[in-house]
Parts: sequence; C-alpha cells; structure tokens
Amino acid sequence: MTNDSRIRTITALAWCLAWGEKHNLNQDELSTLHQMRQALQKGQDVPESTISVVQQAQYLYDIPNPKEYFPKTIKELHNDYRDLWQQETRIGLVYGGATKIKQYVFEASKLPDIRGASALLDRINLVDLPTFFGDGRRSLSIEQWLDRNFPDLRQALIPELIIYSTGGSILAFCPAAFIDDLANAIEKRYTHETLTANSCAVGDTFKLLEFRFGLLQDKIEDTFWFDKYEINQANPIIKAYFDQSEVSDPFERFQNRKNFNELVGKLANQFTQRRNGNDLPRKKRPSRCYPPIFETHPYLQRDESDRRSAIMRVELPNSSFLSEPLARKRLVGEIAKRESSHAWYENANLEWNPLDIWIPSWVNKFKEFLNEEDNQELANRYYGAVNQEDVKEARSLREIASASHPSGFVAYIYADGNNMGGYIRQKIKTPQDYRLFSKDIFDATEKSVYKALANYLHPYQYTPDAKSSRTNKETVWIHPFEIITIGGDDVLLVVPANKALEISQAIGDEFEEHLWRTGRYSLEPTTPNLLAHRYTTDNVPPVSKCLLSMSTGVLITAQDTPIYYADKLVSQLLKSAKKYAKELKKDHKYYGGTVDFLVMKAVTMISSNIKEFREQGLIKNKDGESKLKLYASPYTLYELGGLLETAKAFKKAEFPRSQLYQIRSLLERGKRTAILNYRYFKIRLTNDKAKQELKDKFELAWCQPKDSSNNGNLAPWMSLQESDSQDAEKSRMTYETIWRELVDLYPFITEEVETIPEQSTTPEVR
Repeated sequence: MTNDSRIRTITALAWCLAWGEKHNLNQDELSTLHQMRQALQKGQDVPESTISVVQQAQYLYDIPNPKEYFPKTIKELHNDYRDLWQQETRIGLVYGGATKIKQYVFEASKLPDIRGASALLDRINLVDLPTFFGDGRRSLSIEQWLDRNFPDLRQALIPELIIYSTGGSILAFCPAAFIDDLANAIEKRYTHETLTANSCAVGDTFKLLEFRFGLLQDKIEDTFWFDKYEINQANPIIKAYFDQSEVSDPFERFQNRKNFNELVGKLANQFTQRRNGNDLPRKKRPSRCYPPIFETHPYLQRDESDRRSAIMRVELPNSSFLSEPLARKRLVGEIAKRESSHAWYENANLEWNPLDIWIPSWVNKFKEFLNEEDNQELANRYYGAVNQEDVKEARSLREIASASHPSGFVAYIYADGNNMGGYIRQKIKTPQDYRLFSKDIFDATEKSVYKALANYLHPYQYTPDAKSSRTNKETVWIHPFEIITIGGDDVLLVVPANKALEISQAIGDEFEEHLWRTGRYSLEPTTPNLLAHRYTTDNVPPVSKCLLSMSTGVLITAQDTPIYYADKLVSQLLKSAKKYAKELKKDHKYYGGTVDFLVMKAVTMISSNIKEFREQGLIKNKDGESKLKLYASPYTLYELGGLLETAKAFKKAEFPRSQLYQIRSLLERGKRTAILNYRYFKIRLTNDKAKQELKDKFELAWCQPKDSSNNGNLAPWMSLQESDSQDAEKSRMTYETIWRELVDLYPFITEEVETIPEQSTTPEVR
C-alpha cells in the first residue's frame, strides 16, 4: 500500500510538472509523458527529458514527516530544499462535488424516486468523474460528452491525479492550465445528468514546495513562519487561524497548520464562497449565483413533487405525472433495481439515455460482499436455505415494514463519523494521507453496514396485496432493507423497525473495529471510563480503542410517514447524538459512538422539532430543586446494548403492558410517586425469577445512586449532577429515566429465538 501510494503521488506530481502551465502539448511531448508514467509504474528508467521533474517529485515525497523534520525558520527551509524552492512551475488542485444533496434526493416522496436520485448522484461521483481521468469502468458516452464540451481536458488527465473520489466529492491534482476546465466540467456534469441537483467545484494552483509545507508567499522568504508566529501568537487573528484547543505546544500547532491540509482548507473556503453564489476574484468562470430552475405555470399539470410542470403521464403501475428531472430519477431507480423494461421512458423520446452507463446498486454491492470467500459464513447465516438468486430488492417502504414485528413500522438510520475534522487537522498532512484516509473510511463504513445487515436480517417472504406496486402478485423473497446512500463516513438506511437498534449498534461497533484493525487509528490503551456510561453490570465496559467512531440517529415510525419529514427528524436525532459524543469526549475522554432514537407512532406527535418537544414536554421540575427528565437519550453504544437487554428482561418477566403505561404516566407526578408505584407493581409480580431479572437488568444496572455509600434504590430513576448555567458554583440534581424508551421499545422486542428462513431448494451462494 505504501509503495503504491508513493508511485501514484510521484507520478501525479511529475505529470503536472512535466505538462507545465501550457494548454496544449504536441504528440511527441504527450507520448513522452505517457512513457514516463508507464516507466514509473514498472519501476523502469524514465525518458531523459523528464528525469528532472521525476527527481523533484521524489525529493518532495521523501521529505521526512513533520515529527522528524520541520524547519523553525524560513531560512532553514531555503537552505535544506533549495532546488524545490527554485521550482517555479505550478501544480493545479481541484476540489468539488454535489451540494444540497438531501434537497435533491428527498424532493420526491416515493422510495423508487429517492433510490434513483441517490443512485444518480453516486454514479456521477463514483463513475462519471473518475472516467474523466480514465479511471474505473470505461464509458464511451462519458468520454464523448467530455470531448464535446471540453475538447482538450481528457488528454491532460490520468488516474493517478485523483486523490479521492468518495463521499460525494472529489479532490484531484491537475495541470495548472486546466483547473478551470476541470472545475467547470464537474459542475456541468452534475447539471447535465440531473438537471436540478446543485454542485460546486473550485481549483487553484500551488508551488511544489507548498504541497509539503502549506501556503507560501510568491516571494517565499516573506512567508509568515514559526519564528514570527511564536512572537505574535497572542494576536486575535493569528490565534484564530492557528489555534487548536486540543494542542498546547505552539510549535505543534504551527506544524499542524502548515502542510497540505492548508491548501485543501483554502479550496474549501473558495468552495463555500462559490456555493453561496459569489464570484471568486480573478476567476473567469460561469457564475453560479443562479441555480438550475424550471418555469411552471398555474394552469399546467405539475409533477408528483409539485415543483415542475409535468411532461408525461405514465402507468408505473399507478398513474404518475412526471417532469423530466423526476423521470430521470424514476428511470435510474429502475436500472438500479435491475428491472429490464423501461418502455415508458423509451416511448417519451427524450434525448437523455443512461442505459449504457453502469448504475451502482447498494444491494448488489451487499450481495457481492457476501459472495466474497471470507464472508461465506455470514452469507449462509443471512440467506439460510433461500437461494440468493430468488431474493429481490424491496420496492417500497410497505415491503420493508412487512418484515417488522409488529408489521407496518420502519426505521430510518442516519449515521455519521465523529472526530473526523480534528483527526484531519492533526494527522492528515500529505496527499497520500488524504488518499489512504478516504479509502479507509469508505471501506469501514461500507463493510460495517453490510455486516450489520447480514447479522440481524434475513430474506423475507412477502406476499403482495392490493396496494402493492408489483404487477405480479405472487409471493416473493425480498431483501428487507433499503440503502439510500453510503457516502464517505455517512450512511442512510431504511430497515424493519424491530431490528433498527441492533443494526445501529452493530454498525457503530464494526466501524471502530474495522478502523482499529488497520493499525492507523488506534488509541493508547486506557482503563475503562465508567463515568461515560450510566449502565453498570459485572461486565466491564469496553475501552475506547479507536480515535474515530460513529454517531447515529434512529427514527422508528409508521410506514406511511412522509419520507422528507422522517429525514428531517432523523437528522435532528443524529445532531443530538453527535453533540452527546462531543460532550463525553470532552468530559470523560470517551471516543466511542453514540445513538439517539425516537419512536414516533403518529405523524402529529411532534409539531416543531425534537429538541423543543423534549424540553417542553419531557422535562419537569416538580419540587423546584431537582429536575426530572422523562427520557435518557442519547446513549453510548454500550448503554444501547444494555437498554436492549433490559427491554428483553421486561418482556421475559411478562411485566403487564397496562402497568408499563401507567408507570410512564405517573413519572410526571414526581420522583417519589413514580418510585412508589414501581415498587408496588413489582411486588405484585408472582414470578420470582421475573422479579430477579428486573432487579439485575434494570435496578442494579441503571438505577444505582451515584453515592457509593448510599444503598438506596431510585428505580425507575437515574441521578446525575448538572452545573447550573447561571451560577457555576450552584448545581442541582437531575433525575432521568429510561422508562419511556422501554415502553416505546416494548412492542418491538420479541422473545422467540430468531429463525433462519427455509426453502425447499438447495442453498446457493455464488
């Protein structure tokens, strides 16, 4: 991996240096560059005319890492790397991708359209843009489109120039003369294919030495360096630019800022300016202040999203009015599901035709993952005795909800990585670091999702009813999930409600485990921090061993909840979980994942947002001294596992559901009233084993007083100290409870042992 990264980076830098700042090369010059590239790949001697640029690229790559070498004065840098200092040829760097992604994806209300919108964006990022560089699957139509719109661009690009192209964005080297062409091509490709999706791309040129030591002045000797920073670090502007709360040493702060990451930061600032509609200075590019827009008319039929005028009416199988942007989403959704008939689109005689371009399907990637030799056991567990060729993709939320117990409910899982920004600032300092980091994160995210789905789900035998969108009403085996997107470190899934929390916990655990196994993201061994967890048993909580983790929002809701509304709520839950993870890291050095979830059985349950709903409806202050929180979310991954165990204990104890709801209603009456009623209902249980289960899995695990000398029992409450925001010296006791979450989860907990699906045919895993 290290040698491959070295060759790629040296090839990219040498290619850009050898190309120079010219817009065109003659055939002999171009042939020489390709000979140089092939020679570097094979470890052979490069053409004589390119020796100097290859040596300079190698020289830059071989500069020791900042821990081993970093000059304290600009003069020292000049003396040590005089040849690189004198290199005047600039190298281009381009950054871009889709913006306002959710606005485009969730504009439509139906799952096939959402799947198509997501697949189309994934295809542009994972297929189209790499094809610009000649990487990945070759597509003649994409190459022809690029040659028509940007005639000289494709010959200036090679696969080694790509630093990363995952997670909805791309970062790549580029010959200096083509930065605007490449940025324009990226933006135009998104608009050409989607018509309405927003995108943005920017580029700039840099000196060779800047790719190792960050931004330098045109006269390098005038660059603000550490000797000046050390004297002026108290200046508010300088402090804001270099300051990092987690680093105290001034020299380390300066090192962490002055590297390749500073170049990417400059592009990110330009990206924000252009995305907001501003024209960048000294850039002659088409303005982006007017987003793609379609005119409508009050007397014309609009499409299903009610955004644009419809141009066709089709039977799919229900009657649908489609505009061209919506028709493209629907078509790509069908292609992603590998449906063979697209007659309705062909009959419309539209020019756009994506049928010759590979469309990514996350379910197909999931199947390919299970077919890998190392995953045969996982595949056998998932498929059981069902022939994998007989299992089809789910076509609607109704089909996914039918696999839940009770049926009719689905869960939206939205996960995103923690500590990414801080890790990049401190650890990612070279282009090869970016490339490796991007690949590691994408692999960890993708594989953790696949493993979690395979471990907790099985193919489901679905019988279409009258409301089904399937024309064939025969019973069919389906994959009971929908992967809307996996991009970089974020994930959006739809799964059966009764398996949502187990899947969420498994994704978070496996994400950390996968990254830890690479050996590049390990934490120094520490003792378990018990204060980070409210769940206590004889088992010691696992120690955080990975610098990076995932926070997750989970919304369990009815199948007919509007998808755009569910996305809005699950995004709020993710935000809450990430905030909790930051607090735990700050207060208890906890680096692990967190989960916030909500069970919403009616769309009218929340009228504003989740934070206001909880603060106004679920926080009480009965006695004026202690605060009562009628919920305990978010949870750490360890706590979430404990919550599920506790819910199963209640189910096993056959705790009467009516009493569960009654105790929940009594929580609002105060701490003592709730404690008294819980004890009363527990005493009435006739099953001694059930009583012991409740004591072990609920009272001792969750409700122990914080004072170890206090042998009392607070069930169903947990206690914690909170500092008063108005008076730092004043603090008050807060009591929270997991009871509400237990009641919400109770219907989704099953006692029976999970059964593997059976079928008369012989299992076949290819």
